[in-house]
Amino acid sequence: MIQMKNVSKIYTIGNEELYAVNHATLTINDGEFVAIIGPSGSGKSTLMNIIGCLDTADDGKYLLDGQAIEDYTEDELTRVRNFKIGFVFQNFNLLPKNTALENVELPLIYQGISRKECRERAENALIRMGLSERMEHRPSELSGGQQQRVAIARAIVTSPSLILADEPTGNLDHKTGVEILELFHELHANGNTIVLITHDDEIAQKAERRLRILDGQVTEDAAS
Repeated sequence: MIQMKNVSKIYTIGNEELYAVNHATLTINDGEFVAIIGPSGSGKSTLMNIIGCLDTADDGKYLLDGQAIEDYTEDELTRVRNFKIGFVFQNFNLLPKNTALENVELPLIYQGISRKECRERAENALIRMGLSERMEHRPSELSGGQQQRVAIARAIVTSPSLILADEPTGNLDHKTGVEILELFHELHANGNTIVLITHDDEIAQKAERRLRILDGQVTEDAAS
C-alpha cells in the first residue's frame, strides 16, 4: 500500500536547512497496524501528512498503491484523501457549532452522497462507536473520549482502507485512551490498515509493527 524511498521534507530557516523528514525509507502493507514513534519535533506529524497526501515531499519517491504520488492528478489526490484515507487527530478537529451527527456527515456530503444516505451512514458509524445517545450533542457537550469517538466515526464513515491517527489518545486520560486503542484494534480486525503516530512507547507496543523517527530519520524498532 505505502512505499517510501529516501523521502525528505526540508524547511529553510534563515540560511539553515532543517530536515523534518530525512531520507526516510519504509513500507506499510495492506492490513497492517503500524505505530510510528517519536518525541515532539521528531518529524512524525510531517511524515503522517506526507503519507496522507496533505503535504508533499521535497525529495525521494512515495508510491501509494504502486503509483508514484507525483503521477496522481490533483483531482485524484483529492479523491484519495476523501475516499481512501480516514484521519483522526489529537485535537479531534470537530466543528463546534455542529452536532456529532452533522460532523460525521461532512465527509459524505463532500463526496456528493444523498442526504438520506449521509444520515443513515453517519448514524451507523456513531452507533458503532457507542454514541447512539449522543448524536444530537455538540462537541462542547461531550467528554474528550466521546469527542474522539465522534472523530473516529467521521474517519470511518467513508469506509476508507487506511486510517491515519496522529496522537489520538494525547488529550485523553489513561482509561479513555485504552478504550480508544481498543476501537482501533477492532477496526484493524475488520480489515483497516492503521498507522498510529505517537510519542508513547506503551501505546506503540499495541501495534503489530513499530517504526521510530528521530531527527527525521526512520528506523524499524528492534523489538518488532
